[in-house]
This record gives sequence, C-alpha cells and structure tokens, in this order.
Amino acid sequence: MLAEQRFEAILRELNDSRAASVTRLCELTGASEATIRRDLNTLSKQGRLNKVHGGAVLTTSEFQGQEPDVTTKSFLHRDEKDSIARYAAGLINDDDMVYLDAGTTTVRVLEYLKGSQATFVTNGIACAHRMMELGLRAYIVGGCLKPGTWAVVGTGALDELERYNFTKTFLGINGISIRQGFTTPDPEEAAIKRKAAEQAYLTFVLADSSKFETVSAVTVLPLEKATIITEHLPDASYLEHTVIKEV
Repeated sequence: MLAEQRFEAILRELNDSRAASVTRLCELTGASEATIRRDLNTLSKQGRLNKVHGGAVLTTSEFQGQEPDVTTKSFLHRDEKDSIARYAAGLINDDDMVYLDAGTTTVRVLEYLKGSQATFVTNGIACAHRMMELGLRAYIVGGCLKPGTWAVVGTGALDELERYNFTKTFLGINGISIRQGFTTPDPEEAAIKRKAAEQAYLTFVLADSSKFETVSAVTVLPLEKATIITEHLPDASYLEHTVIKEV
C-alpha cells in the first residue's frame, strides 16, 4: 500500500472511530508498526490528527472567528489565568526589559510585580493603567486604539516597537494548534504580537488550557518560536514542537 493510501486509510478510521491504536492501523493497512508511527508523525505535523500514546485521535480544532471583549474575557478561567500570571511574574528580574502584551492574563502578571525595578513596555491600555497605579517604570506604544481588546495597534505602534530590544516578551493568545501555531482573530494585533516577539531574546505565550486546539484567523508565530506557560497541557504531542511549562 502506498503512503497516500495508508494516510487515507488512517484518516478514514479516525473519522469513523475518532481514535485508533497503532495495532489497529497495522491491521488495516498491512504496514509495520514503524511505518505506521512514521505516518502518524507526518499526519500530525500536517495538523490532520493528534498523536497520543499508542496511537492517534482525530484533531478537534475549533475555529474562532471573533474575539470576546475584555470585560467578557476577564470573567473566564480566572483561577487558571492567575496561576499562569504568578509563574510568569517569577521569571522577571529587576534588570529586564519586558514587553507585556494587551490581554486579561498579561495584566494579571502585574499583580505579582509590586516593587519591581524592571522596565516595561506595553500596547495594552489596562496594562498601562495598572503599571501607573503600581509605580512601575513603564512605556506605552502609540497608535490606533482598538476598543474591543483595549489594545494599541497600527503602523505607529509597529514603528515604535522596532526601537526596543526586549529581554522577555509575554504574549496573550486566542488559539494554539500544532498546524497553525499561535493565532489571533485580528491582523493588526497579530502584527504587534509578531513584532514584539521578533524584538525579544525570549518569548513566552501565556495561555490557559482552553486555548489549545482552537484556531483563529491569523497566525502570529509557529509554535517553536515561543515557550508556552499554561495550567494544564491537554495533549502531550505539543511537547514535540515547543517548550511548555505547566503551572
């Protein structure tokens, strides 16, 4: 059986049963375990299935076309975001130059940074407001205000980010999947996130477990370009693509 025929047989079995063991796929195709495992690796990299121990499951990526507003998001997964924020804050040293993205998880990081001597840059209105309240050394980039997410976007913000060299960048994100990487609904916000990552020595994505297997319209970065901080990793196959810290 040719490789493409095996791929079709594997995906057909997953569509019917939603999961399949390596043994079952060997029976279906007449191929060896080594061949089937290579096939699963290939199909996983293409985003057509998720590898699990001993076999594979059907990918369950959910497409997110629109982004909830800040008020709505602030009430979602609050305990998980708090755990992620506490860990992220512990990575920031007094001599760091830090970029904090707009987002409900990134703004929580500031609650654990009272008295920090680090320098902060943000495109988030909520982040900037909290930085002022805490008396942190902080800068906000200029540009166009996006009401729904309280973020500053546009060419002005991109031009300003070009001037900075960050030791650490912390990004919020809407979706994470193996094939599409880190995604967000808005092209302008995606551009800001991408530029902040390009200007950083280390990039971290702060994402609760609900963000995995969700895909938004615009890819920000491939998975290998950032370390993920999450409270729970729902699929161990992501570990083949990037560093992930569960907190």
